[in-house]
Parts: sequence; structure tokens; C-alpha cells
Amino acid sequence: MSEQLKYLNDDNFESTIAQGVTLVDFYADWCGPCKMIAPVIEDLAREMQGIATIAKLDIEKAQNTTASFQVMSIPTIIIFKNGKEIKRLIGVKGKEELKTLIKASL
Repeated sequence: MSEQLKYLNDDNFESTIAQGVTLVDFYADWCGPCKMIAPVIEDLAREMQGIATIAKLDIEKAQNTTASFQVMSIPTIIIFKNGKEIKRLIGVKGKEELKTLIKASL
């Protein structure tokens, strides 16, 4: 597991996404596609260190945040800039596609 990867919950979510560009992977431990994308998210966290924040949010443990962003299917990836949602993707995505979206959001 990458030290650069942040794990979010209902308590630290707002403060984490408040500044800069943050990619949040909404996932659950029981979700097969979420497990498939996990290594991609970890690689991104290493590669984008100092550029963007890469984070994961377990929908089972952060139900208030999950509900407030109306996440209905997982994996859902949301890119935030200074606290505002600017892009939402559903399903497994490739690392290059995610990197391109992050760079376009900076």
C-alpha cells in the first residue's frame, strides 16, 4: 500500500478535498471491479505525489459522504478542485486516462 494514498471518512473528507485537485475513489472491500482498479489508484498516488491528492473512501464506513454525493454504483471516481466536484467517472478506468483528467484539472 502506498503511503501517499489517503483514506477518507466522513470526518476528514471535507478538509482533504478543500485545497487543490483531489481524486477520490469511492469503493467497498466486497466490490470486484474496485479490487481491479486498486493497483491503478495506488500507482497514481505515487506518480502524482505533490501534484494532486489521491484518496480512497470506503462507502460502508463513510455513508454520510457517500449519500451526499449520491454515489449509487462503485467504483465511482470523483475529481474535486478546491472542494468542488469537476468530473465523475463510474467503473474501472485506466491509469493514463485518470492521469490525463487530473492534469487537465490542475
